[in-house]
Amino acid sequence: MSVLLHVILHMLASLEQFMLSSGRGTAESCVQKLIMAVTGDETAATGDMPAYQIRTPTTTLPQGVVMAASPGTLHSPQQLTEEATRKRELRLMKNREAARECRRKKKEYVKCLENRVAVLENQNKTLIEELKALKDLYCHKAE
Repeated sequence: MSVLLHVILHMLASLEQFMLSSGRGTAESCVQKLIMAVTGDETAATGDMPAYQIRTPTTTLPQGVVMAASPGTLHSPQQLTEEATRKRELRLMKNREAARECRRKKKEYVKCLENRVAVLENQNKTLIEELKALKDLYCHKAE
């Protein structure tokens, strides 16, 4: 069974336990339908779950309490500022490199455009000369 399925079943069991303990009516049918929808097991609607068992949570924390970080990951203010400074310097360094690469690509692009302009100007000049030659040829034939 996938980890996600385990998590969903665990959440459904917690929901069922909460609804029953808070006196919000019978949550069994609602939870069983949800389990059936999640697992695709039609026997879950009747409560007969041969492959999947709903277990109550086995946590020692009061309900609603979530640990934000383990004690080993807490840092002093000095360590936090050093970390922030290091991250900022790294970000600035990466930004400088990206800007340098962007300027290089822009120069390359401008050079390509300048080359294209030169080629097109030469082509245009050649076509104008060819047009003049054809006009002269046409005019001499007409006379």
